[in-house]
Amino acid sequence: MSVKSSEITPEKVYKRRRTLVAAGVGVLALPLLDSAYSLLTQEQESTNQMFEPLAALPDSQDLPLTPTAYDTVTGYNNYYEFGFGKEDPAQAEKTLITSPWSLEVGGEGADKPGVYDIADIKGEHAIENHLYRFRCVEAWSMVIPWNGIKLADVIKRAAPNSKAKFVRFTTINDAQQMPNADWAGGPYVESLTIDEAMHPLTLLATGIYDQPLEQQNGAPIRLVVPWKYGFKYAKSIIKIELVETMPKTTWWLQNPREYGFYANVNPRFDHPRWSQATERVIGGLGRKPTLLYNGYAEQVAHLYPDLDNRLYFY
Repeated sequence: MSVKSSEITPEKVYKRRRTLVAAGVGVLALPLLDSAYSLLTQEQESTNQMFEPLAALPDSQDLPLTPTAYDTVTGYNNYYEFGFGKEDPAQAEKTLITSPWSLEVGGEGADKPGVYDIADIKGEHAIENHLYRFRCVEAWSMVIPWNGIKLADVIKRAAPNSKAKFVRFTTINDAQQMPNADWAGGPYVESLTIDEAMHPLTLLATGIYDQPLEQQNGAPIRLVVPWKYGFKYAKSIIKIELVETMPKTTWWLQNPREYGFYANVNPRFDHPRWSQATERVIGGLGRKPTLLYNGYAEQVAHLYPDLDNRLYFY
């Protein structure tokens, strides 16, 4: 399955940045330990370093995609290892050493395991530019222009065998580099099915807005799965394992009633504490309807056999 041309931000857009009035500002990644959904604050719009919106969308929705401001993407984040407040990760001391950085790829499902330097991986695989919607489980949304490589390219080099049914991601957990390293009792763990991991929309992101990821955004490499809720986007990954048994992931272990394995976006299935039917575009006015699979149903719905099964959405 190939990626539609509308899914890839044209190079000339990257080369010809100009100031736009942003429709919204946003936040990244993981949900709060205690839901701050009702307390989300509206950030002021930032108009610097903006991309032009794409002319077409990767689905049938006739809506423009306007990127969230760069300053917001880098200044308003969920990364608990650097603090529980949205502004904490950006304000934290830049203690994470991101270069050099090694990525271990292996597991029982890999016939050719290896340890790779991120610089080598970036040099060997094409860096793609994708403008993707981001939808947090807390019912807010944003749009991010990612730079990265297909996760499938990294998996293929490990020569997957018949035991490669799931892909397990482990993030760095270092108390010397992260002031809140053990908030989850160990490293942050996420996982995908092998089919989800091999999907062409799934990225290992190394940058945003044609700039390297900053510490608060998951530098130097993080997962991006645009049809899933943001807590699936593992940051600062150090290990990728191909395994046979479905891994227990961090938020699934923390609260299985609210955060399951699949975590696909679906407006019909509410979070136990709030509705998912609509979402707030951070920095915008009011709310908008949430799209099935975050707007990527045409590309990914075939991966899930039962649209009425809550299992696939939490």
